[in-house]
Amino acid sequence: QVQLVESGGGLVQAGGSLRLSCTASGGTFSRYTMGWFRQAPGKDREFAASINEGGRSTNYADSVKGRFTISRDNAKNTVYLQMNSLKPEDTAVYFCAARHYLRAVYDYWGQGTQVTISS
Repeated sequence: QVQLVESGGGLVQAGGSLRLSCTASGGTFSRYTMGWFRQAPGKDREFAASINEGGRSTNYADSVKGRFTISRDNAKNTVYLQMNSLKPEDTAVYFCAARHYLRAVYDYWGQGTQVTISS
């Protein structure tokens, strides 16, 4: 069983930056693809970014490409999401998720961290 704990959310002005962190425990971190998802009020949860087990392959939603960077430190069991040039439409609860490299779905989710961007 993998436990995920996010941190780093907050309130920033448009154009600002935030870095989210997600620390995992209870599993072999390097066997998991890690993802960041977000859910805005009244909307479905959507994919933001992912990074493979070794950290060499990343994917981004078009809405965040060029502004967000996902990275990981397997020695610290932590995945990061650096968010730059933030927009009000980035306001959402951001969730960290883990997908075992042998599976097709994200099985483990964090509790989420609120990101609010003021205009």
